[in-house]
Parts: sequence; structure tokens; C-alpha cells
Amino acid sequence: MSKMVIDQALSLIHSGARVFVHGCGGPPRYLNRLLANRAGDLRRVEIISVNPLDDTFTNPELKDSFFINSLFASSFVRSAISNGAASYIPIFLNEMPRLFDEHILPLDAALIQVSPPDKHGYCSLGISVEATRAAVRNAKKVFAQINRNMPRVHGDTFVHIDNIDAYVEYDEPLIELNHSKKITQVERTIGRRVAELIEDQSTLQFGIGPIPDSILACLDNHRDLSIATEMLSDSVIPLLENGVITNRYKKFHPGQTTCTFILGTRKLYDFVHDNPNILALDVSMTNDPAQIRRNPRMCAINSALEIDLTGQICADSLGTMQYSGVGGQLDFMRGAGLSKHGKPIIVLPSQTSKGVSRIVNTLQSGAAVTTTRAHVHYVATEYGVVNLFGKNCQQRAKALIEIAHPNHREALERAAHKRFKALY
Repeated sequence: MSKMVIDQALSLIHSGARVFVHGCGGPPRYLNRLLANRAGDLRRVEIISVNPLDDTFTNPELKDSFFINSLFASSFVRSAISNGAASYIPIFLNEMPRLFDEHILPLDAALIQVSPPDKHGYCSLGISVEATRAAVRNAKKVFAQINRNMPRVHGDTFVHIDNIDAYVEYDEPLIELNHSKKITQVERTIGRRVAELIEDQSTLQFGIGPIPDSILACLDNHRDLSIATEMLSDSVIPLLENGVITNRYKKFHPGQTTCTFILGTRKLYDFVHDNPNILALDVSMTNDPAQIRRNPRMCAINSALEIDLTGQICADSLGTMQYSGVGGQLDFMRGAGLSKHGKPIIVLPSQTSKGVSRIVNTLQSGAAVTTTRAHVHYVATEYGVVNLFGKNCQQRAKALIEIAHPNHREALERAAHKRFKALY
């Protein structure tokens, strides 16, 4: 169909409509721009997205026309959330499809980006499935940007061209992200410590950021690892090519690397293109703790912003400021905790770049508890690794102080004695 047809299709989106926009690395930026061009005709169109990495609808000039309800807050929407031009829906990643399947959030339209159709007419959602599959099967109208740069990824990705109400062929580069360029010495040290926790034949999940990438870079001497994760990054490529990752011992899709979205560089996107060993699946499956726990030696590796002395984890807010989202952290922490010989692992530098301790007596006022202290087992900083499972509150405080930055240990000890009366 021509650009005129897609323009006519987008004109069906009216004021007050609820529109899902393909998230993570897959936003249809050309379609977004076309819809934004209609801002003068629209008021309060609700945009639903997962970790949106596109700033089209956060333009302050469009605040009366579009309101973003983010299922995971990215850096592109934080300021909009803070000033009231957007909001965040707290939700586990594995439950996001329910919002659309159960019509809790009925969708008037879904804007997606797909690969060109194959000879059978099937396009691929490519590098980002997450809740998009559910949005496509439930939206009243589906509009697509067909982009030849979008890889054809296997799994729950395929959408037949007949199920797309209107499309436009428009090629543009995909969003790329490379955390490995930003790895600090502190993060490398954490990576080495966590790598020592990972046994051969383990199955791995890792979150977003430089620390997970630094861990993967330290696994060259491991054997028969598997991947059952939510996000796939460039750092898995050498491990797959060198035979470190075989996916032999996982129970969830054995023999294949599974994820729900892929975010990295063009090298990664070319690697996953038409690769039958890589599956991008609906997030209700990849992040289901009942599926995760099936994998023996499941290691879930996730980051935190701060942790209190009893083990409560804040990973999605800075005080009252929404920083990211609940995401899949608790999905995998619980699944790994229930796995035979599993290891839920929280990683964080001992202090911020400004020298503020990330290990604290109590979380900041207004901070969200992303992962409860009952779910937390291993915690790693550059100063060591502790296992909190089975420890009481005083023992946890003592253990966490031992891996805090030396500049803050004395103050933490005083706070702990005041709070718990004794440490042992």
C-alpha cells in the first residue's frame, strides 16, 4: 500500500484512542512520525508501549495530543513521567499480555514494525516480541511499517500480511545499543565475581546494562551453558560461536536460545536473522516462573539501584522518581529461586558515581520495592558476594556491610546497631 493509504489508515485514530506502539528496539519510528504529524487534530491519544526507545511522543509540544502510559519506563519517558505528561503502569513483564488478552486495556490500534513478508506472506516482529504479539491479536486495527532492516527472527514473531490492516514500506536503521563500550573497572570486577558463581551446565538470564555484559565476557572457560532470558545482547555471540553456550541442559526449548526481545548492534541483528537456533517468544512464556524453574542451575542475574540492610531491592525508582520498571526481575528471581541448584543474583556497584552508598540502612523515601527481601539470595558488589538466603535480619545487615564500599561501612554499622541492637 502507498503512503497515502497509510495516512488514511492513521486518520482512523481519533482523540481519546488507545494505541499500542511496538517497543524496545522495534518502534516503527516512521509511523510514529506520521501519527505525530496529526497532533493538531488529536487530543489525549493514549500511547501504550514497553520500554519505548523513541522520543516522538514525548515532545513537550505534543503533550496535549499524546499521553504515554509506559509498561516499562525508559530514559525517553522519565522526564515526561516526572512532569505529569506520561505515567507508568507497575506490572510484571510476564503479565503484560493479559492487559490486552483480557481487555483490561482495550486497544483501538497497534503500530508495529516488521520484516518484509516471506513467500508465504508472513512478516516477522523481529527483535521485539514482548507484549506486541498480544497487542496484534487484540487491537481493532493493526498498522505496520515494513522495514528491510528488521531481521526475520524465529519464534512467536510471525504476523501474516493479511492480518495487517494497512502498511507502508519504509527502510530506516534500527535502534542500536552497545553497553560493552561503557563497562568500568568496577563493573568488570563484579563480572568476574559473578562468573565464579556460575557453574558449568547452568542456564542464564541477564538483565539490561554493562554489568550483565561484563559477566558474559568472563564466561569463556565455562562449558555447556544455556540461555533462557528476556533480553539478548551482543555479548552472547562469541559464547555461541565458541561453543560455550550449547543450550544442552535447559528444559525450556532445549537446544535453542530463547528470549523475548533482542537489543544490541547491527552485528547482533544480522546474527539472529533467520537463525533457527534463536527464538523470540511471547513474554508470558519466557518470563513465566513455572517455565523458568524447570531449568536446572538457573542463574538469574539482575541489577539494583539500591538495597537496604534486610535485602529489599529497589531497581526501578530513585526515591519517588520513576527510573525504569518492575520488568522481569522478579519473574526470574522467583523462577531461579525455585530451580534445582538455582541462583538468583543481584548485582550493583557499592556506590554511585557521586560516592553515595547503594547499600543503605533503609531505602530512600518513596522508593519502590522491586524485589522483596524474601526473594533475594546472592548479592554481588566489587567487594564480594554474599548469600542472604536463610539469614536473619542482623546476619543480612552484617553480610551486606562487608561488601559495602569501605567509605560507608562505619556509618552502616552504626545505623545497623541502632536498628537491630546487635549484629552477629
